[in-house]
Amino acid sequence: MKVVQTNNAPAAIGPYSQGIVVNNMFYSSGQIPLNAAGDLVEGDIKVQAHQVFKNLQAVLQEAGATLETVVKATVFIKDMNDFPLLNEVYGEYFSLHKPARSCVEVARLPKDVLVEIEVIALVK
Repeated sequence: MKVVQTNNAPAAIGPYSQGIVVNNMFYSSGQIPLNAAGDLVEGDIKVQAHQVFKNLQAVLQEAGATLETVVKATVFIKDMNDFPLLNEVYGEYFSLHKPARSCVEVARLPKDVLVEIEVIALVK
């Protein structure tokens, strides 16, 4: 088991890691719209989702994976009314490659953000 940590994504804000590699699989912790310095990126769901994907790309790269090797994504969204806008952004990152996905509306997310995404990916 290998712990994944990069300075190109926000540090964990609790007793967990940015991700773990086991055998050839990478499991990310949920990424929220904090920049690498740990500051909240304010804005609508689209702005926040783009930051989440920047963070995911950073931890995936550190793990030896990419968005193209993601097999499963789990999306937590604060308001399902934002789903169409989130899907627009999501489709920019997963256009040809479409991993399995779950999306659930939740009552509250850390730091009251609008979206959190975690992924499982194959390591190259």
